[in-house]
Amino acid sequence: MPVGEGGALPAWLTGPAPAVSPELLTGALADTGNRGAAGTITNIPVAGRRPRSVVAVGTGAGTVPELRRYVAICVRRAQTLAEHGATRLVLPLDGAAGPAGAEEVRAAVEAAVLAGYRFHGSSARAPRRLAEVAVVVGTPGMTRAAAAGEVTARAVAWARDLVNTPPNVADPEWLAEQVRTRLGSLPHVSVTVLGPAELRAGGFGGVLAVGGGSASPPRVVVATYRPPSAGPAHPVLVGKGITFDTGGISIKTNAGLRHMHTDMAGAAAVLAAVDAAARLELPVAVTAVVPAAENALSGAAYRPADVVRHVGGRTTEVRTTDAEGRLVLADALAYARLELGATALVDVATLTGAMKQALGTRTAGLYATTDGLAEALATAAAVVGEPLWRLPLDEQYRDLLDSSVADANNSPGNPGGTTAALFLRFFAGELPWAHLDIAGPARAGSDDGETVKGGTGFGTRTLLRWLEAGAPGEAGPMGAER
Repeated sequence: MPVGEGGALPAWLTGPAPAVSPELLTGALADTGNRGAAGTITNIPVAGRRPRSVVAVGTGAGTVPELRRYVAICVRRAQTLAEHGATRLVLPLDGAAGPAGAEEVRAAVEAAVLAGYRFHGSSARAPRRLAEVAVVVGTPGMTRAAAAGEVTARAVAWARDLVNTPPNVADPEWLAEQVRTRLGSLPHVSVTVLGPAELRAGGFGGVLAVGGGSASPPRVVVATYRPPSAGPAHPVLVGKGITFDTGGISIKTNAGLRHMHTDMAGAAAVLAAVDAAARLELPVAVTAVVPAAENALSGAAYRPADVVRHVGGRTTEVRTTDAEGRLVLADALAYARLELGATALVDVATLTGAMKQALGTRTAGLYATTDGLAEALATAAAVVGEPLWRLPLDEQYRDLLDSSVADANNSPGNPGGTTAALFLRFFAGELPWAHLDIAGPARAGSDDGETVKGGTGFGTRTLLRWLEAGAPGEAGPMGAER
């Protein structure tokens, strides 16, 4: 039962022969101090009826973020009853703020699927789950919005699955096979996987160096969706795909190693965005490029003081093998620019601990070379509830990248997020380029709202909404002329 600001009840509750007395609800809300703030809960026993209680959940003012929280709370509460035989949740969206529109319906469906997400993996016994969540609205014609919400949420759930799969399973070839299986059969989608021989021929020195110490050779996965209706624009999404990061010779501490299978969260996000774009049949061409490697420690591992030559010929002095993400992203960005005909570049990566320290675990850092691209991505992120914070590509730190033996070094020092972005910018050339550092929000330590403990799929929905708007970014905000 949705409860609006000030404890307001939905209009449909006061119709003829209401299922629950409005006076009973109003009194119970007053007694418990529930004034309708988003996510607040009041249990109201109903004598002699089945079900035996009504759960009143606050929707606040009915904004989309508040609606997401309302739905997530309802789904979580209902899931606790699934173990006792509950199979179906009926979820009314129309509340005191009025009927739900298309954006509200889409957000509600996304929240319902994602709040109920659980990674089962190799668990012998999967918990009982709700078989159905029925979203009820009074506004006709919401089927398309609901379908878009489900496609989006299923793509995010796939990204979460990729991140949550244990690293003894999820190596570069496994990741490539997941892409072939899920995307390869979709209309207008092509999947190409570059193995070690193709990477050597193509000059992918960064990917080969980072992946050289592992028994699981690196791959570069290229997934392109190009419908007949697509125009000349061709944004390319690049995702860091380090399937496990030991740090290499610059090895991490044991505590730092524990969740390093999350280091391919950027790859998961860009692949899921292409997956959803294809399933929604968006009229835009888009490619995901994923440099996938395992940064391992062995006699074949690359070393501090090595010099790596990237796609296009630019060189990097390795000062630490634990700054490996920028080495593989450099190859992928240059490849997208030089070989794929990209018109704009966006990379997504769990790149720096500095970003997590600066922005915490819920906000990603955003760097961009054009104001239009930065504004477009930030607007898309705000719509879907994935907050970004723009940071400056400050030229005063450019000299920290200098090297006496290469074009740049891979560990320029603090401010770590900014110097990493400055390193990557060269490989984008003159193309509009944005860098999303998702080191904080890529993984959640606990359940909260739509977020479930583990990989979050952060970035997928931002990229998708940006693509739905036509991937703007060269001149102005979303909707402006390119």
